[in-house]
Amino acid sequence: MEEVILSLKGIEKSFGEGDVLACIDLDVRKGEFVTLLGSSGCGKTTTLRIIAGLETPDAGRVVLNGQDVTDLSPERRNVNTVFQNYALFPHMNVEKNVAYGLRVRGVSKAETRERVAQMLRLVQMENFAKRMPSQLSGGQRQRIAIARALCCNPALLLLDEPLGALDLQLRRQMQVELKRLQEKLGITFIYITHDQEEALGMSDRIAVMRDGRFEQIGTPQDIFERPATRYVAQFIGQSTLLDAQVESAADGVATLSCPDGQMRVSLARGALRPGEEATVCVRNERMRASASPVEGFTLAGTVNLNRYAAGALMTHVTLPSGLDVAAVAAGGLEDAPAVGSRAYLYWDPAQASVVGGASHVRG
Repeated sequence: MEEVILSLKGIEKSFGEGDVLACIDLDVRKGEFVTLLGSSGCGKTTTLRIIAGLETPDAGRVVLNGQDVTDLSPERRNVNTVFQNYALFPHMNVEKNVAYGLRVRGVSKAETRERVAQMLRLVQMENFAKRMPSQLSGGQRQRIAIARALCCNPALLLLDEPLGALDLQLRRQMQVELKRLQEKLGITFIYITHDQEEALGMSDRIAVMRDGRFEQIGTPQDIFERPATRYVAQFIGQSTLLDAQVESAADGVATLSCPDGQMRVSLARGALRPGEEATVCVRNERMRASASPVEGFTLAGTVNLNRYAAGALMTHVTLPSGLDVAAVAAGGLEDAPAVGSRAYLYWDPAQASVVGGASHVRG
């Protein structure tokens, strides 16, 4: 069993009348990259601050490396934090910024010089040691902030939307660099963001937060391919949700019906029995449209729009219920069906999921 480095046990927190965190539990394994993902106000920053010791929970415990640190001050925890605004000292050059934590801890000058040089090489900033923060780009300042946080060899590195201030191209570049750095060092990262692309592309596991609770915890593939709740299905990516009733279940496939027609889903994607009601989730990337019916599907509608999107043809089909569904195909507008024509929606049954309602989980 992999070593658990951090445990949140029954953490609760409220400010005034509102509950910010409602009895959350989470185990983080050593060397893991875990992302807390959610919209503003879901509780992810409060969770991070409690781990760092900047907030005290109203109930529950924070256990780090087997030690209860719930009541310990930040400086007594082997944890460092990287913030979105970098928090570099403007009057110190790069070298002194990175060395700051070591100097506070009384590390010798010789060891400090060696570790600072090592960290600057690690983030590819060794040629910028004498520059001031004002002479650096946003991406360079972020690298220095990360080097400073890593210099003291923390057991746990907390990252509070560290790439949020960067432009899109630089943010994507830094995502790759940050993940590569984390894997190279083997340090445990807890990362918070509202950016799904960051979470899905960098994390070992994602904890989707909503209203101070964990809605689903799993690998990026689990979260995207098998959303556990309607909220996760709608929050992550773009999906079509169809409320239906199970007509039959045999040979590994269930047939369901809804006001717009029949559909199929693999039984491996959800336990289904005839007569039950279920919600089928199909990612837009997996939805297809055909000019003729496909076996097992009778979801017929009218094409209302075609658009070209990053190498794919997006065909929008309106079903009789009024639901607008986007189907994806390779090609361009020259391959598009005529607006006003009839189209039949279908998908690979193994690529649709069955989702539930609320699911507040432990991880």
